[in-house]
Amino acid sequence: MRQTLIAAAFLAGAAIPLQAQETSYPLKLTNCGVELSFDAAPDSAATIGQSATEILYSLGLAPKVSGTSVWFNPVLPEFAEVNEGIERLADNDPSFESVVAKKPDLVAVQYEWHVGESGIVGTREMFHDIGIPTYILPADCDTKDNSTGGDGTRTGAFETASVYKGIRELATIFDVQGAGEELVSELQGTEKDAIARAEGLELPGDLSAVFWFSSADLEIDPYVAGQLGAPGYMMDALGIENVIQSDEEWPTVGWESIARADPDVIVIAYMDRRRFAADDVEKKLEFLRTDPVASQMTAVQEGRIVQMDAHAMSATMRSIYGLATLAEALSEMSFE
Repeated sequence: MRQTLIAAAFLAGAAIPLQAQETSYPLKLTNCGVELSFDAAPDSAATIGQSATEILYSLGLAPKVSGTSVWFNPVLPEFAEVNEGIERLADNDPSFESVVAKKPDLVAVQYEWHVGESGIVGTREMFHDIGIPTYILPADCDTKDNSTGGDGTRTGAFETASVYKGIRELATIFDVQGAGEELVSELQGTEKDAIARAEGLELPGDLSAVFWFSSADLEIDPYVAGQLGAPGYMMDALGIENVIQSDEEWPTVGWESIARADPDVIVIAYMDRRRFAADDVEKKLEFLRTDPVASQMTAVQEGRIVQMDAHAMSATMRSIYGLATLAEALSEMSFE
């Protein structure tokens, strides 16, 4: 019976080993095109990006995190208490000096535009030259060209495999592979359940949607999700057409064009960040209800507006929770 269950887990893609292996040091790996080497598990880490922070917390590594930065939303509830005791270097972009001052053995990074060839916090070379290795989550560089500027351009569709890759590699770096496999298995289960739930809804075959992250100003074109990023993954997984066909991560598209496409569902991001006026979800809702163009869309008139954690709209661990959020919201909608 036990062997049958193990075989079933492998067939389902859970890939849970009978016994997690210990890391053999020195460990060498290639991360976003850069060769890294570790002689031992890092004793401390600083994070630039909420996703990197939450992955380390989820792996049980909070005691090793000395500083965090770049936050969109509150930390996952289960980590609220431990997060309170860890220094927040910045709500948004930290300075290079503030990160270095923590003397971390590793800097874990969510976005290459923060730490990369033209990183606004610093380049990888700047950190490596003073003996601090950097690890960028693969979800932001696999199937993505960040040299195009801004949020980058996807060269292939985002897949949750890149999230699982990042979890497993960080687990290997810190020698906590068992925790890594457990986390991956839990996320795979959430993903599978959300897809199965949507399949049971018998949704229209031509169902369409648009994801609105924010706008630099409510009077100008919004930042909406391209077809190959995390929202594209959610829509593909649940059988929904994205009315935005761009390969850019977050292109700006006029409301007139969006209204002509008339999506059946509008998904809007909620966040604590207040860099732009449209970061406020209430202002998004007010705009949709009062703008002469946007208010005429079927999704607005039928009340098919879904509020989603902004962090889930990025290519992160939370994208899988976002998939579940969308499946649940669809189950409460009528498309007759």
